Amino acid sequence: MSVVDVWPVGAMALLTQTEADSISLSSKGDLYDLYRNCSLAVLNSGNITDNSKELLDNFKSFEINIIRNERGLKLELIDPPKSSLVEGQVIKKLRKHLYAVLRDIVQIQLLNESLSENMRKKLPNDGAFITNLIFVILRNANVLKAGLKPNLAVCWGGHSICEEEYNYAHQVGIELGLRRIDICTGCGPGVMEAPMKGSLQGYSQQCEQEKCRMIGLTEPSIIAAEPPNAMVTDLVILPDIEKRLEAFVRLGHNLIIFPGGPGTAEELLYILCIKLCKENKHNFLPIILTGNKESEGYFKALEEFLIKCFGKDITRYYDLIIDDPIAVAQKVNENNATVLDHRTITHDSYCYNWDLFIPQELQIAHDITHEFMDSLNLSRDQEPWQLACNLRSAFSGIVTGNVKEYGIQDVAKKGPYKLHGDADIIESLGKLLESYIEQGRVLLSQKEYVPCYVLE
Repeated sequence: MSVVDVWPVGAMALLTQTEADSISLSSKGDLYDLYRNCSLAVLNSGNITDNSKELLDNFKSFEINIIRNERGLKLELIDPPKSSLVEGQVIKKLRKHLYAVLRDIVQIQLLNESLSENMRKKLPNDGAFITNLIFVILRNANVLKAGLKPNLAVCWGGHSICEEEYNYAHQVGIELGLRRIDICTGCGPGVMEAPMKGSLQGYSQQCEQEKCRMIGLTEPSIIAAEPPNAMVTDLVILPDIEKRLEAFVRLGHNLIIFPGGPGTAEELLYILCIKLCKENKHNFLPIILTGNKESEGYFKALEEFLIKCFGKDITRYYDLIIDDPIAVAQKVNENNATVLDHRTITHDSYCYNWDLFIPQELQIAHDITHEFMDSLNLSRDQEPWQLACNLRSAFSGIVTGNVKEYGIQDVAKKGPYKLHGDADIIESLGKLLESYIEQGRVLLSQKEYVPCYVLE
């Protein structure tokens, strides 16, 4: 057994006794397993996987303990991954990520207690309360920079992509970095890594690499399956997928969507749901869909699905740019200038989009169960934003059944999730998912994919 000590710095060098007990190995508090698994994930940064069970099985002997003493506290790592160490010491960036895990897991307990109390009292405007909680998390992580002009591009896309798509996303990142545009992603591999790596190169060519920000937003069940990539400089763990998605759209100034699988479709439907709400008619949040020439067929299939569900008008909510990294970066620059003007006129914060209306259906975390998936209304007898919301939930459930430990176990025990809806919507959904499977966009760790869903 090997033991390595890490000494947290700053505010995280001090915890209350209750906080320490909740995540300590010795007390086995309510949050210990969550804290252990997230810490293990960051210590595996750069190691490519999307299977939480596989990651946990490979490091069964790993434990992390909180030792409180006269100097504050230290983290005791028991049998950490060898790749996280150099000469017996944890790599500096990974130490920083360990502090982020400590900070955010402690916050999750406090924020969940506050949210439960707020909902127990049935206070009005719970949506605003959640938005404020997300702001507090991002502020405590020091990723909100007051006074900076809009320059943050959120990049969404698949973790399971081919080399050509990776290289294209990397080239887009270079063009963004040359224009001093920062990157925010889901912090995993694939498209979540490529633009970050490119942005650093672009900043470096401008001799300003120390100013390059690469923010990774994740949540506990995702980080356990997808360790952060090696480029992430600022790691933030949100309590659940809904708060993570809201953090993306309130923090970012542009959304760039590269080719991906079910998780990317979930993200696109999430933001389309928001843009379809009449309350956001005058709110400027630009979306760019882009990929290399070979991915043109991917976007054609995706656009056919969207048109089938929402009509031709849906295409006006985004720009589609194929095989032109410079055009993407120039469009982002143009959009940033418009965001600056819009928020100056409306007196909204440059670093956090308070004015954006997000329906509570997108803010409330739902447990993905067979009953929940079976209850989703995938038909047109509802407002377009509601259909987008339910389709987003369907893809979220598929992601859960594919990569999240509890979802994998639930599907293994009870069989695949069942989805129902209008025949043409279900048919179009099936075609899109089948194209993802054929193109290998669903899982990294399984060659023969067995669907976790049935379409009826």
